[in-house]
Amino acid sequence: MVRLTHLRPQLPTYRWSMASSPRRFAALVDRIASDGVAGWSVHERAVEAERNGRDVIILSVGDPDFSTPEPIVESAVSALRAGDTHYTDMSGRPELRAAVAAEASARLGLELTSESVVITAGTQGAMLQASLCLLEEGDEVIAFEPMYLTYEGTLCVGGASLISVAQPASSGFRPDISALRDAVNDRTRVIALTNPNNPTGVILTDDELQEIADIAIEHDLWVISDEVYADLIFDGEHRSIASIDGMAERTVIVTSLSKSHAMTGWRVGWAIGPADLISHMCELQVNINYGLPGFIQQAALDVLLHHRDASVAMKEIYRERRDLVASILAEVENIDVLVPEAGMYVMIDVSKVAESGQAFADELFDATGVALVDAGAFGLSAADWVRVAFTVSNEALKDAATRIAEFVSAKK
Repeated sequence: MVRLTHLRPQLPTYRWSMASSPRRFAALVDRIASDGVAGWSVHERAVEAERNGRDVIILSVGDPDFSTPEPIVESAVSALRAGDTHYTDMSGRPELRAAVAAEASARLGLELTSESVVITAGTQGAMLQASLCLLEEGDEVIAFEPMYLTYEGTLCVGGASLISVAQPASSGFRPDISALRDAVNDRTRVIALTNPNNPTGVILTDDELQEIADIAIEHDLWVISDEVYADLIFDGEHRSIASIDGMAERTVIVTSLSKSHAMTGWRVGWAIGPADLISHMCELQVNINYGLPGFIQQAALDVLLHHRDASVAMKEIYRERRDLVASILAEVENIDVLVPEAGMYVMIDVSKVAESGQAFADELFDATGVALVDAGAFGLSAADWVRVAFTVSNEALKDAATRIAEFVSAKK
């Protein structure tokens, strides 16, 4: 840190010299940095190559190619023009919190109020705040892997340790409940779930949810449930673990509008949980971002009151794209495709054609310009897999799938 207090008034300028200033930083960032973030390496290369004019197709990030629906955008624009540019309620506007609570009450079969909701900077912000309020040095959090790349850092920011439990590829990436039970000890405080899962698109069954709930209740554990893909289920209905008897008082749901309404850049989400936990999270929010922009919250409120069904049309687009890429790749020898139940990703087993998912992703990009993510970055269970995001147009997706097919076929 540069110490400006040592400057003398007669000095005309101050040079920020790395050589002369003490270079000590807090250990926090180093502690939460994880190897999984390296999974973005091909994506970063692809973005740079695209800027330089190379013919690339980026299927490495879950950011929809279509824009936020116009009526939602107009809601924010109108709020801005009306002067909605000032500080807002730091826990979220009461009417938005109430709308979230009302919707969650209907989905979960519970009677929730706005005291059960805090508005956050996306699902990521909600999970970070939940982890800081529930976990500290010496605690353990159990999470099923493969899991989203930032989970380890986000869940362990307060000094807790992450214990991963495999969802083996051999079982279709379904959770190993016996392994979960074996992982619980007197230091365990939280179980972290993603339902539906990223990267696999697997949805937890009622029986699996009940078994996890039984373990949480038996050992008096909290559950952090990431449900950001709940609106993008292709068949059937989503069920939250919070709806199971005895779980509402020990579950915090984190979610957002990012995936369901193509609002990734808006950074608006929320946490739903017991009022005493939410109160702690609200106190934390004061010190993190002092509330979210009012015009963004107005757009989110407009979604909940008037445009919730916009996600239905998006889901059908994703279904069509899933079927398109899966049908092309299913005809390719030496790779296997996991067709997702939800979300915006297809998983490919490349163990017969590459040393690892990362090696395949690197070689594929170099040869074809198609950027995928090494699914091994999400956990060892997916070490021989890659994740394909179907977040581009049908034409581009067909082109990419064809390039992948030809690349694999050439490796025989």
